[in-house]
Amino acid sequence: MPSSMSVVISYAQSLDGRVATASGASRWISCPESLEYAHTLRRDNDAILVGIGTVLSDDPLLTCRLPNARSPQRIVLDSALRIPRESQIVRTASEVPTTVLFNRDCPSVDTTSVESLRSLGLEVAPISHNGKGLVLCAVLEQLSARGLRSVFVEGGPGVITAFLREDLVDEVHLVVAPVMIGTGIAAVGELGVTRLEQAPRFETVSVSRLGEDLLWLLRKRNVGR
Repeated sequence: MPSSMSVVISYAQSLDGRVATASGASRWISCPESLEYAHTLRRDNDAILVGIGTVLSDDPLLTCRLPNARSPQRIVLDSALRIPRESQIVRTASEVPTTVLFNRDCPSVDTTSVESLRSLGLEVAPISHNGKGLVLCAVLEQLSARGLRSVFVEGGPGVITAFLREDLVDEVHLVVAPVMIGTGIAAVGELGVTRLEQAPRFETVSVSRLGEDLLWLLRKRNVGR
């Protein structure tokens, strides 16, 4: 990963580690104060990154709605270029710089698809694929080459898991809501950890309240400590 690139992740989960119910319902696990806090993270980072799953399920705008605040550049990981032309992100691409990164070897992606999105104001760029997903180090290198120094990974669970699995996360802003969901969608998936020494470890920077929620701020633990 480029040494100058900072990767921040944040998500809201239930007490039992779920980000949505089994049916996919997630609005809203966290309280209004936590939702506002998420907008400060958008404001304070150069880019915001999500996977295509989040776009397809939530149709987010991914802008900062705080008064007089800038919105970050929007990055969508979309291996097969499935992003809907009617989505909010595509419809506002002329207002907020937006990049869609796709699998350079995907057989379903052709020049027409790429040029169609570019004509709508999006930047569309190919990235190498490792069989599981886009190569995240290559993603970060491309963002760094554009002068971006921080990226806020907002979701969904698959993308967050991938960044954690590749040990690319510098900072975690974890919001825990006082609710139990039970069977549902886990915040973090398989990390390939079979021994505890393989597990990503973070240091607690602070624990605070956001309305009814708990905000846990963690930073990557230095090697050797």
